[in-house]
Amino acid sequence: MKSRLLFTTSALSLLAALVTPIQLNAQGEKPQHIRYTVRDLGALGGPGTNSSAFDMNNAGWVAGSGNLIPGGPQHAFVWFGRGPLIDLGTLGGPNSAADGPNLRGEAAIISETGKTDPNGEDFCGFGNHLQCLAAIWRNGKLTALPALPEGHNAQAYGLNDRSEVIGFSENGVEDSSCATLMPFQVFRYDAVVWEPNGHIRKLRRLPGDTVAFGFGINNKGQAVGSSGLCSNTSLPPLPPNGAHAVLWEKDGSPTNLGDLGGTSNIATSVNNQGEVVGTSQSTDGTIHAFVWNRRRGMRDLGTFPGAVATVAPCCNTINDRGQVVGFWFDTMGNVRAFLWQDNVLANLNDLIPKGSPWQLQFASAINDAAEIVGQGLINGEVHAFLATPCDRNYTDRNHAETEWRCEDDTDR
Repeated sequence: MKSRLLFTTSALSLLAALVTPIQLNAQGEKPQHIRYTVRDLGALGGPGTNSSAFDMNNAGWVAGSGNLIPGGPQHAFVWFGRGPLIDLGTLGGPNSAADGPNLRGEAAIISETGKTDPNGEDFCGFGNHLQCLAAIWRNGKLTALPALPEGHNAQAYGLNDRSEVIGFSENGVEDSSCATLMPFQVFRYDAVVWEPNGHIRKLRRLPGDTVAFGFGINNKGQAVGSSGLCSNTSLPPLPPNGAHAVLWEKDGSPTNLGDLGGTSNIATSVNNQGEVVGTSQSTDGTIHAFVWNRRRGMRDLGTFPGAVATVAPCCNTINDRGQVVGFWFDTMGNVRAFLWQDNVLANLNDLIPKGSPWQLQFASAINDAAEIVGQGLINGEVHAFLATPCDRNYTDRNHAETEWRCEDDTDR
């Protein structure tokens, strides 16, 4: 059973099939990036179980999901910088996953309930066709958040330090075209924000669009996501797709962020300066990561030789320094994590010590200390990782230890 963001080779192959493989130009400039050491965050279960980190905050706290038995359901977890991963449980169903936590220690959750979806939908995407709800984990308790009136399913994807949660909810409007990209989907859906008191607030779609979903939110209440028609939009864990990358202001007013020439555009993360990252299809059909600000508009982050998609995923993949993380993959489904800074892309695996047992596949979040979390392979198992910079210009809670470990590596 896979989590919404615990990527599999089959999911990558599906996304690769949507783009046109071409020979891409190599980076002309050698990356001058900081170096990293990598920590295994472990798993909720014993040998053979997996874990994936989806998000983190400036305190270095981490959220994600993992299973308790090999091949078993995924449970949301948080990690507060020491000790084992903390299992957050579910809303009664087998699977859940977490983003955050914020500096209050709260986490945004999606979870299956124990109720079969009356319309056969699979909104959480775990394959069980159970009701899917957004929730918040607060003070050691998991609490469901309401869907929109007439809606049955919802997902929460991120939250800020003001306890505002971003996500999306069904709205009860039937639309047969929704099944075009999401085979079991019956109803339309809207991007929403849940206020600290749990009240749900719908964000406006762009004119002419029928659905929208939200991914990221900053501490000013600005949110990002995508909007489009139900026929050309899909939600995770399918490769997400939408016609228009959107920035919503605090009052819910939307801005179309533009495109790189193609028809698929998704905004995934926004920092506290209002800078946005996401993915956009280019004119050649390949998927590129972008960064957007009001002064310069949308800029292509570039890509790697042989890549068919370069992705800055949800939900905190740009920090307040403007550094961006994500992943890229080729037509064979080979996937690697990246770091972008100073207009240069770097393979994150080139920035860790030689001989490391890690293969860093997905970089999912970066905080203002340039710490990175994600998912990688170590000794044949999929585990959550924390990559910590060993550079005196970056804050490091264990600086002396990690600096020594990085100094032990030779220059590349």
